[in-house]
Amino acid sequence: MSHSLPDIPTLMEEARAATGLADFGEDDWWREPLSIQLDSINREARLNESGAITQRARLVGALANRLRITDALKRHPEIRDEPLQVSAVLLGLPRTGTTMLHRLLHASPGITAMRWWETHYPAAFPGEEPGDPSARRAAAKQIFDHMLATIPDLMSIHPMSLDQPDEELTVIDQSFMGTAAESFLWLPSYAAWLEQADQTSAYRELIVWLKYMQWQDPARRGQTWVLKSPNHITATAAALAAFPDAVFVMTHRDPVRSVPSYCSMVSSLYRMSSDEADLAAIGRHWQHRWAHGARRLFALRDADPAVEARFLDVRYDESVKDPLAQARRVFARMGRELTDEDEIAMRGWLAANARDGRPAHRYDLERFGLSEESLAETYGFYRRRIWPERFG
Repeated sequence: MSHSLPDIPTLMEEARAATGLADFGEDDWWREPLSIQLDSINREARLNESGAITQRARLVGALANRLRITDALKRHPEIRDEPLQVSAVLLGLPRTGTTMLHRLLHASPGITAMRWWETHYPAAFPGEEPGDPSARRAAAKQIFDHMLATIPDLMSIHPMSLDQPDEELTVIDQSFMGTAAESFLWLPSYAAWLEQADQTSAYRELIVWLKYMQWQDPARRGQTWVLKSPNHITATAAALAAFPDAVFVMTHRDPVRSVPSYCSMVSSLYRMSSDEADLAAIGRHWQHRWAHGARRLFALRDADPAVEARFLDVRYDESVKDPLAQARRVFARMGRELTDEDEIAMRGWLAANARDGRPAHRYDLERFGLSEESLAETYGFYRRRIWPERFG
């Protein structure tokens, strides 16, 4: 038996009741993506009872965060004037090494990024003392613990902790856009809509969220932000416009390896909310979903030399072989020098986060109806571009 979620007015009322706030802001553009996502959830996601509770809480939580940031901006209009510096945006197909590179760069004292707990609760709770987000961190830990309990092998798939830097995808999801929802739920109609949607408004809101986080934590002032999310592949034009001074660092691993790995990860995530998962359908969906995004991104790069000049390509095997060399390349493109202090901090992070300490993530193509031949055909354009010496 599948469970459904209530309509938008009901969700909004629950968010108002949870926060004691009423104003969602003048611009209600977000109602369209919420409406399409909600319809897809109710028709396609096949939620179990636990999933219905979790997803209802997610949507109400996003609406509550919208109420909170709207209230904060009214009471503190200076938030919009925060001097935000975003120097690098990491993007790539999932499972291509963006997480490792992101956290390695973040080890530098001059770099800041969102923490995992912060991506789930970016807005201060009512009555929260400045500089003390402990209640939000505790709330995020409940989500974290639930994920680990539901997916025991999660840490071997995607290592994370409450305080490690993580991607801003969950914050983009506060606008009911981005690939977060379809990574946790089977939402093919929402995904089809998102492929053609303009995510500019969500990225404008992401800028405000970054300023709000920096305003909450003044220690971030003077640091430069490094962002990271595969979602930027699906919204490259919006991301380029939102962060005009950033270098876009694109990581690359053979899709014949990375796509099945991603299918394995999302099939595990689906288990949090649904008792049904068509593995072959998952394989087909993501095989073509990421290929579509990559084709569009490469077309954007090829059409404009100025856009191409903003990109730096990093191969996964090169990051594994010499991660500090790739960090040095990124720093150079950011206009920064990798100092001795940076290098010591990064070496410390590498030593503390060696792969040796956790089990390998195991998966096979056949479970998802995939084959090396079909993936090689779908991603031939990608392989020839990135590894011409092997596939040209």
